[in-house]
Amino acid sequence: MILETERLSLSPLKPEDAPLIYPFFSDAEVMSNLDQEPIEDPDEVTSRVAAQVDEMTAGAAEYWAVRHTTSGAFLGYCEFIDIDKRHDRAEIRFVIARDGWGHGFGGEAVSALLAHAAAGGLKSLVASIHVGDNRAERLLEKLGFKAEGYLKGAVHRDGERRDRRLYGLVL
Repeated sequence: MILETERLSLSPLKPEDAPLIYPFFSDAEVMSNLDQEPIEDPDEVTSRVAAQVDEMTAGAAEYWAVRHTTSGAFLGYCEFIDIDKRHDRAEIRFVIARDGWGHGFGGEAVSALLAHAAAGGLKSLVASIHVGDNRAERLLEKLGFKAEGYLKGAVHRDGERRDRRLYGLVL
């Protein structure tokens, strides 16, 4: 299923998207608020994307490539992970290319996924954000997510422990 917005097209991730995702995973600034350090090896990204496609096939996750409708430019990706069908909940994550920051693409893409989640029967979503990722926090709050928890030292990254803030949304 392809999701369309005014400016974006969100389509299920495919193995051939790996070369488009590699620039995100190798960009230190884009990766600065994610749980992993930049990935320098394109083959590792290819392996990760293949594993994500397998997760989608198993129904455990949904990964979406985000493209600009007019130009076709690859702008980022979004995902539902840890899908719990018994309790109708999942975790949502999103990454937008540095070139797309400040243009509202993240909000537009996540809004489309929220509508898709609700139509698909999900009842609640959680998002886990590194404390200090102000852009992501503002976006989530704008979309109705509420801060619900704080995980002190939840992530080991760059030789230090980082805190995470949990956000929740009832659909």
